[in-house]
Amino acid sequence: MSTSRLVSRLALLVALTLPALARASEEPQRATDRTLSPYFFVQGGDEGADRLPLLGTDVHVDVVGVIAHVTVKQSYKNDGTRPIHARYVFPASTRAAVHGLRMTVGDQVVRAKIREREQARREFNAAKQAGKNAALLEQQRPNVFTMELANVMPGQRIDVELEYSELIVPTEGVYEFVYPTVVGPRYSSTPASTVPESERWIHSPYHHEGEAPSYSLALHGTIAAGMPIRELASPSHAVRAQWSDSTRAAFELEPGERQGGDRDFILRYRLDGDQLQSGLLLHRGRDENFFLVMVQPPRRVDLEQVPPREYVFVLDVSGSMNGYPLETAKHLMQDLVGNLRPSDSFNVVTFAGGSSLWSPRSVPATAANVQAAVTAIDQLQGGGGTELLAALQRAMALPRDDSPRARSLVLVTDGYISAESDVFEYIRNHLDQANVFAFGIGTGVNRFLIEGVARAGMGEPFVVTEAGQAPATAARFRRYIQFPLLTGVRVAFEGFEAYDVSPATLPDVLAERPILL
Repeated sequence: MSTSRLVSRLALLVALTLPALARASEEPQRATDRTLSPYFFVQGGDEGADRLPLLGTDVHVDVVGVIAHVTVKQSYKNDGTRPIHARYVFPASTRAAVHGLRMTVGDQVVRAKIREREQARREFNAAKQAGKNAALLEQQRPNVFTMELANVMPGQRIDVELEYSELIVPTEGVYEFVYPTVVGPRYSSTPASTVPESERWIHSPYHHEGEAPSYSLALHGTIAAGMPIRELASPSHAVRAQWSDSTRAAFELEPGERQGGDRDFILRYRLDGDQLQSGLLLHRGRDENFFLVMVQPPRRVDLEQVPPREYVFVLDVSGSMNGYPLETAKHLMQDLVGNLRPSDSFNVVTFAGGSSLWSPRSVPATAANVQAAVTAIDQLQGGGGTELLAALQRAMALPRDDSPRARSLVLVTDGYISAESDVFEYIRNHLDQANVFAFGIGTGVNRFLIEGVARAGMGEPFVVTEAGQAPATAARFRRYIQFPLLTGVRVAFEGFEAYDVSPATLPDVLAERPILL
């Protein structure tokens, strides 16, 4: 089961009992419920009387290498006259792995426990009925969470601390950290009274564009990149930075951005250098130690620096690819093959229910061979099933010539297969034999497959949903895959024991893709 699917089935629950807690009113929720904070429902409250303002949000970000550890602290206070229950909707990164939730009421601190979603809901409702303070954190979408607070007493302040981590993946050499602050309104044709529990957040009230947030935002953090940083800036907010050295910087919002919670915070930076560089970050733990190695490509690449390349195009010609997807795939391959050098080589594997090999061995990218391949591709017609794994295995097993070449498998498909996890595992286990890139084509691409192949191959996903997007996306895709710089990457450990090393094998270093260990 994938991490994202597992997280969606789990919830974080905290509950504590305080002395002399009154039972909260169980009046039905009214359509007039409002609070001073965005995205809140107050259940059974009086408009203008029962309020649970979000007093402020404080965000601390520690970026080490390409891993961001984020701690979000939020404070709420019941300014009304009765105990209330509230549901709060807030955004998160699509790559966030939530691993901590703590609630503080007065001098009592309770850490969350992970429960199956249904069990967490039952325990939360039981605590709510018993008059206990309780909080329930649930993931509604990969980038939307809800937190419910129960039995917040008049005048009571609750501090909630959320911790998560995420991987920062560079795009065209730019690293970007995003802290989302806004959950935009979602359209739904379902009446609020009939919406299932898991979808009620969609009908939350929200601040309209142009309205100032009613809470303060403080955001600060550090970056330890392991190698020189350049062009550190935020396109969304005014920030100031202080540098310890060329590899480390601290940043924070300018004082004038305290009301900046009405837009997502974005921080971008590049890593400097004209040569292939590596960086090592170490962390000493209580029981064991950790390391992160980065190999960063140079800022500029000349074609003379690129070793001979071999591209094996793994082309989906199943029935679901017939029509626009297959025609787009043909144009993509014509563009990619047509831009190879004579010193490069290529081959084509087509697959549906079975697979077919265009040539027993990869051939030089001469004008005659390129034209022969383009002619063969142009005659393809879609039909049959989609046996992807067998096609990848066939492409990976192609014989190699004596000269060292950077082999890359280029998968072109709409992704309509069911055994995605087997494909991901196979790619991860063979990173030292070939780079694997995915190009998704179709109006309804299986993004789980395309994005999963990209993660397994330590690369970026590329998707085209309509014909007009194809030329620009294909050009960006070609730029991304055409410059392998360091091949046959191996790692050895001397003088200490290393275990739980990820990934188990390493791909090539590309001009547009650093590698991490």
